[in-house]
Amino acid sequence: MKYRQLGKTDLNLSEVGFGVWTVGTSWWGKIEEPQGINLLRQAFDLGITFFDTGDTYGEGYGEEILAKALKTERHDIVIGTKFGYDFYANLVREGHQERPQKWTPGFVRYACEQSLRRLDTDYIDLYQLHNPKMDAIEDDELFGTLDELVAEGKILNYGFAIGPDIGWEEEGIAAIEHREAIAMQIIYSILEQDPARVWFPLAKEQQTGLITRVPHASGMLDGTYTKDTVFDASDHRSHRRQEWLNTSLSKIAHLDFLMESLDATIGQIAIKFALSGGMVASVLPNITNLPQLEEFAAASEEEDIPQEFLDRLSDLYDENFLVEQPAESVAD
Repeated sequence: MKYRQLGKTDLNLSEVGFGVWTVGTSWWGKIEEPQGINLLRQAFDLGITFFDTGDTYGEGYGEEILAKALKTERHDIVIGTKFGYDFYANLVREGHQERPQKWTPGFVRYACEQSLRRLDTDYIDLYQLHNPKMDAIEDDELFGTLDELVAEGKILNYGFAIGPDIGWEEEGIAAIEHREAIAMQIIYSILEQDPARVWFPLAKEQQTGLITRVPHASGMLDGTYTKDTVFDASDHRSHRRQEWLNTSLSKIAHLDFLMESLDATIGQIAIKFALSGGMVASVLPNITNLPQLEEFAAASEEEDIPQEFLDRLSDLYDENFLVEQPAESVAD
């Protein structure tokens, strides 16, 4: 495993991190607690030291399971967690609809204390605003509270975890330019290149540390799914399965040149793509079982993708991977 510094912080992250949402929620299928704890511990044994979770994952469980698995290794790992969603109000939530957000100083302090308790730690390495809207990014009182938490040693750094599913471009630009974001987490993959195109130049100028998630486009770039795949009803992709599958499979049909030329799996290539160029400190793949964990963790040591292939992937993205848009989309 290789490691990279996160922007201007003093945090060194494993190039491959662990997104604890896979073992803290049922979004990718139910993982029993013993299996989840084992995956987290095995990840540490394989050199993964960056673990990213959120207070809303499993309504706190995503933080609790991390503490159960790696409490004794606390000073050898970097913990990122998120805040901003008020799940404490016990409002009924339908499916994966967005929860109400709350950014008042009192709520932020309460959320931080609850995360510290669940994580069984006295400090959080990276405390991230979870999908903030412009009103939060423009809230000076909010950032004053975060600065106070840093001064108190309860958080070491704070940053942003941005869409794009829930608004991203305007918010990300404001976070970097107006708030001089020290760290930002974004979605980035071969099939979703827009966020990086917007933010990489800005992040480089401001020395904002970048973390990326979903490098496998929710499973399409890890060799898991085919046109015959059927998702469990609890899976967050089930409501758009057919359209998503058909479109994504048509796109990845044009990526055979990568597997033919590189001595790596498509899952590893997808991670190396996100790490290419040196802008990204750590990539957070969705890890649900031990073979995946071993495959993805080994990606850090695989050969870099040649620039000519990166240029080709950029061109393919510009051309929508040669996939025709549905007539109604073209009309829009």
